[in-house]
Amino acid sequence: MITLFHNYVDLHQRKIYPAEIQYDKDKIISIKETKQPCNHFILPGFVDAHIHIESSMLVPSEFARLAVRHGTVATVSDPHEIANVCGIEGVNFMINNAKKVPFKFHFGAPSCVPATAFETSGAIINSDDINDLMAREDIYFLSEMMNYPGVLFQDEEVMRKIDFAKAHGKPVDGHAPGLRGEQAKKYIDAGISTDHECFTKEEALDKLKCGMKILIREGSAAKNFEALIDLLPDYENEMMFCCDDKHPDELLLHHINQHVKRAIAKGIDVFTVLQAACINPVLHYKLPVGLLQVHDAADFIVVNNLQEFEILQTVIDGITVFDNNICHIHSVHEEPINHFQCSEKSLTDFVIPAAEKSHLIRVIEALEGQLITRTQIIQAKIENQELVSDIEQDVLKLVVVNRYSDAVVAKAFIKNFGFTRGAIASTVAHDSHNIICVGVTDQDIQRAVNALVLCKGGISVIDEEAELVMPLSVAGLMSHHKAEEIAAQYAEANTKAKALGSKLAAPFMTLSFMALLVIPQLKLSDKGLFDGEKFEFIDLFCNPS
Repeated sequence: MITLFHNYVDLHQRKIYPAEIQYDKDKIISIKETKQPCNHFILPGFVDAHIHIESSMLVPSEFARLAVRHGTVATVSDPHEIANVCGIEGVNFMINNAKKVPFKFHFGAPSCVPATAFETSGAIINSDDINDLMAREDIYFLSEMMNYPGVLFQDEEVMRKIDFAKAHGKPVDGHAPGLRGEQAKKYIDAGISTDHECFTKEEALDKLKCGMKILIREGSAAKNFEALIDLLPDYENEMMFCCDDKHPDELLLHHINQHVKRAIAKGIDVFTVLQAACINPVLHYKLPVGLLQVHDAADFIVVNNLQEFEILQTVIDGITVFDNNICHIHSVHEEPINHFQCSEKSLTDFVIPAAEKSHLIRVIEALEGQLITRTQIIQAKIENQELVSDIEQDVLKLVVVNRYSDAVVAKAFIKNFGFTRGAIASTVAHDSHNIICVGVTDQDIQRAVNALVLCKGGISVIDEEAELVMPLSVAGLMSHHKAEEIAAQYAEANTKAKALGSKLAAPFMTLSFMALLVIPQLKLSDKGLFDGEKFEFIDLFCNPS
């Protein structure tokens, strides 16, 4: 039996008092108020209510080694990314690796594999597969239902997936950016319980009033904390914190503890903040995570104070996983799985011939800190009867290459990357994870793409004669190497990408969402330019009016 003396942050009775806390093996045995003065504070650990572990570029066991440093004891994890590459084999890979470390991962069944019919993915998970997954004890929910048009129009396959989740008594996560009013109500009434895609206070309020739980997301690309945090005091039981996507260099620095510190700094009551960070995800998803009550699992953290939240100790199931700035979770060797079939590309694969009638083109406008994009109509730059990048207008060529077979390369243009030379490419390209690349010349693009073909997935930066390649051997999404090593490599790649001229905070993260068709407005899949509002392909060229 282990006895601790700390200031007990009782989230259930909303009190703080010195206490003697005893736990034996993996259970809390007793909590008794004392008169002994205490310096530190003990409270339940933090829970990330929605995250794709794959976006950390780390396998689950390595993700855990960084997360516990920040007081995270559990995640609600959507293995959607690896499922779109490797199917159910990918889901099983994540679950099996996660079980090898003392950390509480809770995986869902990916609802949209492929995410849409307008792109090529590496697998299909149909409604019968979902029914099988929902029956498993190690599957806790139906992951984000991104096909909101399918819900609104009562698509038979979509509704079967939702119905199977309901039949097994498991919640259904949502994904409906910008959906409001009657359409939002219809989506929620179908059984969708959460949404992490709200980017305005008004949108979140619409959904909250219809009974939906709203997740305040602050990730490496999408940052909605400032837009939504003022709703928390009025909806403390209906809101949670999440990162959604967290790249390794940022995960090295902070996780959900950053949400907590920022909310406290805004003057929001500490119990309200911790309700969202600790309690609400556990209750909503029925997670087997302790909330620091007698008979609970011994899952808790010790912090220096309730302003800075410096993590002094993290304990999961009675195992001290972080203490005195040392992580006690060991790295786990895992044989990689992958699905990569395409061959190297020639220079001609990236050429865009000029149109005979119009040189006005639709250009994707990337937005800092957002997954949504806008459409701009711009006069194309033409050289030798071919469309080329125009660095003076900050309009660069964007391509998506099918990684699963040899096919015609999809080509378009994008604004706001700011490169004046070179190219970057990645197989972290939501949601089908084909190769996506943005660059100044076709030669740069070819080199960046072929570097990833040769290593079967990863990220690359091309600058004149130099190149940096970071292989991601697990499905082209994650590395089997140590978290600290990958975080350092990724930080170097991001620095080199910015040195090409980009002012984006996270060029690779922004690039990774430019093929995400379910987020409006204009995106590029391996099959072509796509209008995410009309949900249909659209021509690169505009007809002159």
